[in-house]
Amino acid sequence: MLEPLMTPFLNAYFARLGWTGTPNVSLETLRSLHIHHNSAIPFENLDVLLPREMHLDDQALEDKLVHARRGGYCFEQNGLFERVLREIGFHVRSLLGRVVLAHPPQMPPRTHRLLLVEVDGERWIADVGFGGQTLTAPIKLLADIMQSTPHGDYRLLYENQEWILQYSHHDHWQSMYHFDLGRQYASDYVMGNFWSAHWPQSHFRHHLLMCRHLPDGGKMTLTNFHFTHWDKNHVIEKVDFPDVPALYEALQTRFGLGVTDAKYGFSVSELAAVMAAFDTHPEAGK
Repeated sequence: MLEPLMTPFLNAYFARLGWTGTPNVSLETLRSLHIHHNSAIPFENLDVLLPREMHLDDQALEDKLVHARRGGYCFEQNGLFERVLREIGFHVRSLLGRVVLAHPPQMPPRTHRLLLVEVDGERWIADVGFGGQTLTAPIKLLADIMQSTPHGDYRLLYENQEWILQYSHHDHWQSMYHFDLGRQYASDYVMGNFWSAHWPQSHFRHHLLMCRHLPDGGKMTLTNFHFTHWDKNHVIEKVDFPDVPALYEALQTRFGLGVTDAKYGFSVSELAAVMAAFDTHPEAGK
């Protein structure tokens, strides 16, 4: 198979990831890009809180996540990853899922974007946008088998014409989201994105959330001022940042977040305004 024609976008994306492989339509490439993306581009919801509208067109995602070195949530992360895979030559399309991680009393709307990728006649689920429990490797679209990733074990169930993604948590299986393989349109992602960012009860509106997975199987997470560094199985560091300047520095040094871009950057004072809106603060919740 011919290698893809390298474009300025692909070159910039690979540089953002620090990825030096040879892109081709293979499971090896898919796996390598998946973990590199998780490690380089953090999951974060800061634009919901600033607040800024999040646009899902190709140029907006490229400008924000690649050139401005920001992160994003599922509609942005998997939107960018879908474009990358398509330009390499993969058969890929987005799906929409219903998040059930918090055990909602009723089935919620479709507010999670994930990817269906075909490689050598087999179908795989890729997802670089589910925060702390996101996949860090693609998993095969097969039911009732445990599949390991660099950051944990997962499985898919198939019930009532729906797939359910679960992860292994403290010796039991925790459901993350339900999805089917039905066709979705750009307007469906726009609707889900708008709901996630503007619905008053959306958890994205009430906490600063961030996660960066690490190549060694660890991860770093942030909820407001509360930072945790995990290895594969244990907490190895917990920090409550004492003030907004310390938090601002950690966003850059711990998560590699860009803050200086004219459009997508943000100042200490803008971050302070965001954090002042929360009930929790450095002296509370310890």
